[in-house]
Amino acid sequence: MAERFNPKAADARWQRVWAEQGTFHASDTSPKPKSYVLEMFPYPSGRIHMGHVRNYTMGDVLARYRRMKGMEVLHPMGWDAFGMPAENAAMEKGVHPGTWTRANIATMRDQLKSLGFALDWSRELATCEPDYYGQEQALFLDLFAAGLVYRKESAVNWDPVDMTVLANEQVIDGRGWRSGALVEKRKLSQWFLKITDFAEELLDGLKRLDQWPEKVRLMQENWIGKSQGLQFRFRLSDGDEVEVFTTRPDTIFGSSFVAVAADHPLAAKVAETNPAAAAFIAECRAGGTTAAELETAEKRGFDTGLTAAHPFDPDWQLPVFIANFVLMDYGTGGVFGVPAHDQRDLDFARKYGLTVTRVVTDGEHSDPAFEGDEAYSGPGKLVNSRFLDGMEVEAAKRAVIARAEAEGWGKGTTVWRLRDWGVSRQRYWGTPIPIIHCDACGAVPVPKDQLPVVLPEDVSFDVPGNPLDRHPSWKHVDCPSCGGKAQRETDTLDTFVDSSWYFIRFASQPDDKPFDRAVADAWLPVGQYIGGVEHAILHLLYARFWTRALNRLGKIDVKEPFTGLFTQGMVTHETYQAPDGRWLSPDEVETRGGKLVTADGEPVTLGRVEKMSKSKKNVVDPAPILDSYGADAVRWFMLSDSPPERDLAWSEAGIEGAWRFVNRVWRLVQSVDAAEGADAALTARRHKTVAGVAADIESLSFNKAVAKLYEFVGAIEKAQPSADRTEAIRTLVRLVAPMIPHLAEEAWAALGQQGLVANAPWPEFDAKALVADEVTIAVQINGKLRDTLTVARGEPRESLEAKALAAPNVVRQLNGAAPKKVIVVPDRLVNLVA
Repeated sequence: MAERFNPKAADARWQRVWAEQGTFHASDTSPKPKSYVLEMFPYPSGRIHMGHVRNYTMGDVLARYRRMKGMEVLHPMGWDAFGMPAENAAMEKGVHPGTWTRANIATMRDQLKSLGFALDWSRELATCEPDYYGQEQALFLDLFAAGLVYRKESAVNWDPVDMTVLANEQVIDGRGWRSGALVEKRKLSQWFLKITDFAEELLDGLKRLDQWPEKVRLMQENWIGKSQGLQFRFRLSDGDEVEVFTTRPDTIFGSSFVAVAADHPLAAKVAETNPAAAAFIAECRAGGTTAAELETAEKRGFDTGLTAAHPFDPDWQLPVFIANFVLMDYGTGGVFGVPAHDQRDLDFARKYGLTVTRVVTDGEHSDPAFEGDEAYSGPGKLVNSRFLDGMEVEAAKRAVIARAEAEGWGKGTTVWRLRDWGVSRQRYWGTPIPIIHCDACGAVPVPKDQLPVVLPEDVSFDVPGNPLDRHPSWKHVDCPSCGGKAQRETDTLDTFVDSSWYFIRFASQPDDKPFDRAVADAWLPVGQYIGGVEHAILHLLYARFWTRALNRLGKIDVKEPFTGLFTQGMVTHETYQAPDGRWLSPDEVETRGGKLVTADGEPVTLGRVEKMSKSKKNVVDPAPILDSYGADAVRWFMLSDSPPERDLAWSEAGIEGAWRFVNRVWRLVQSVDAAEGADAALTARRHKTVAGVAADIESLSFNKAVAKLYEFVGAIEKAQPSADRTEAIRTLVRLVAPMIPHLAEEAWAALGQQGLVANAPWPEFDAKALVADEVTIAVQINGKLRDTLTVARGEPRESLEAKALAAPNVVRQLNGAAPKKVIVVPDRLVNLVA
């Protein structure tokens, strides 16, 4: 055997063997217990990055480990292939989105294969192919038939650069999540999925997802946003009424104004005769669009001149504003402001000189005049509130609701922050919505025997907008219902629809339907799902909804798609800047004389360690690293330096250390000889390592498993040749196989073992060997720790007493005096009373 491990030869050899033998193909009919391991599938942007490598390495270790534990493992890969970047490339480079996407898939597939991932490539799918999106169209029509799809005109988030609608979740700080453009409000006819029909069960289901991170469950809980309160009507000075919703009816006597959203019918009515109001509404529509954006924006309003009568006192008139911080799609689109106890309302009241009255006391302050610029939202008792005075907050809420219902001007109700999912997108590169519009028949589903509705290839991107709208023939069809002239829907589906059910299609891929129920049910739910926390709301919530919708339709047994969820940290790297402020990539930076410089000798400023990103150019391409060190060193580094849920800082020193470890293992394999004899200590460590590494992999604590393997290798290196040492090396090869599989296969063959190590069972361990043979005894004088003893477990009392009295620190402390009393607790402590 070569002294140094040759990764280029080994990587290629074993990847070829795995492919030829179909080693990682999952069998639907296997009698073994099934395990479904899945990482969030990638967007085919062109090349994989280190974030991909880390994510898929984690899943791969678990998948390989579970195979060795005797499970039938489904570990598939595919491509989230629709979306705006492909259309942007088409416009910028003059290439068809499909050509660009499929070329990227080919490149990234080869890169993933070069890392030796144990993937079932026979199940590969791409969401941009008709055999996938045609089945998605069939599911959309099933939801349509069940009343879970509808179309309506609504205010939407419009991205003026990407020229498409965005879901609220896709608007970040008022900007499009991809383009970064300021989002506008528009009214368009849109298709919606009735996710709100599932709000209660989506919220309730979070309680049972005990293998999900708490932060993700909390994020979803807040997004679904269940609020219980009072919905009631204010009578306006013009004789009309406005309905509002509040979660704090107890504060009703602290009211100082009423506000409605810019899209509220009352606002529209005022604007008809008031140009200033119309201009203010236009400004609101051009501003922020989400609750988060409005929370941080300056609170602005327009006084309509109307007033609203307080429900408990008709002589108490409150000014009515149109306000930029009120959302039409939450509650009723109207609120009453209680500045002393809501920060948003307080900011507004201070700006417009409105009354601020304290109605909840913190126990110290009860006077009506509320000072300061920080609202009090804590617990307390009601003050300055007439019949509510002295009540606790919850009791006051109930009292106001009871009065409102008894007097007929309001009712207790529940509202949700969650809105129905608008899935229409005005773009080409997406799943065509399978609906035909007929003047006589309305919206007509495309007959299922005419699916898939395939995207036309002959489109142009020479002008902005949706090419499907401009296509000369594709959209013109006959109505399936009456036979008259009609038009196809030219909107395509939000790409998050594509990723809301792909995990089901991985499990079952018949040609004639989206999936076979029995086969899918046998694999689902996904046992372990791995991906970024940035998908906590968008993808993960939508996938939960889609699964529950299919369950309600009787198409699948499971209600939750993912039993276990793990959100991994980012891969980070230092950032570098040239003197002119340009970001520099790592390969543009050199170290000369202990200083960072460019190739031209210009000084380089070292910036913060940040997530690898193209914008900061701190991206490390895996390809040259793989060429230099091989797949196993890269994989080992990704697992070793940081807990998997935390960020991992990429470093040359780290990859060098991983490469050295690979060769340490290889040298151990070369050192095996025919020596006889036993090594009880090494055997005990072997059993402990097998158990410990297994437990760490099962808990996804990969860095802890790596640490145990470092210790085990060190112990083997120090051991003398023996039969037990040889057995320890054979065990080591199996233990590292999920992490550094190419080396493991090479070593397994070199050791003369039969078959592939990928198919070998995980080593067994003797539970008795896990019990420590030695214990540490605390030696105390008058209850204070003075020394410790390492002794055999079960050491007799007399022996413990003698060793304690002979301990150097004890001898020094007693200074020749005999203890008055000796207390011995076997295997734990000796306390000397002086």
